[in-house]
Amino acid sequence: THGRAGAGVPTLRPMTLLLIRHGETALNASRTMQPADTPLSARGMAQAEAVAARLALLKPVAVLSSDLPRALQTAQAIASAAGDLPLQTSALLHERNFGDLRGRAHASLGFDALVMRDAPPNGESMADFDARADQAFELALQLQARLGGPLVVVSHGLVIKSWLARRVALPPGVDLPARIGNTSVTRVSPQAPHAADLVDCTAHLHG
Repeated sequence: THGRAGAGVPTLRPMTLLLIRHGETALNASRTMQPADTPLSARGMAQAEAVAARLALLKPVAVLSSDLPRALQTAQAIASAAGDLPLQTSALLHERNFGDLRGRAHASLGFDALVMRDAPPNGESMADFDARADQAFELALQLQARLGGPLVVVSHGLVIKSWLARRVALPPGVDLPARIGNTSVTRVSPQAPHAADLVDCTAHLHG
């Protein structure tokens, strides 16, 4: 997906919350449920560098990130490209915990684990995950309000999708993405109803 917006793919302009999914991992590419310690692949690092160059044009003031390696590596690339920005991490931004399903191929499960409501063994229910995602969103809003400038928030696909489904007002005519793209950019206002004017945009990966 190159991007979803009200009209084409607009040029990035200063907004306040820039929601970024981490770059690709080898387990992303193989459609495997990811353990917590999964790092970026070489392709994922290249994607992180591409989104970092794009975001540096906005002159963000800080980066808030999940501390899981695939997100943190993406966040570090962004912070470096924008002038060694302050980088804060929070476990609230972790991907949903799928417990004993982690490390298994999606196709081997016989069901779509990404939409299951109940907690998998040693994992997190949808309700608990959404509640944690809400805490993460509030943390981002509070940090942005203190800083007063564009804040980059690096997290995971299901976290961003949870926000888009429940906390963000999508542009007219834009549907909730089925899947959030690696290093996609979503731009959101910090004021309620937290309107987005750019959703799941990966134009930086396509020249």
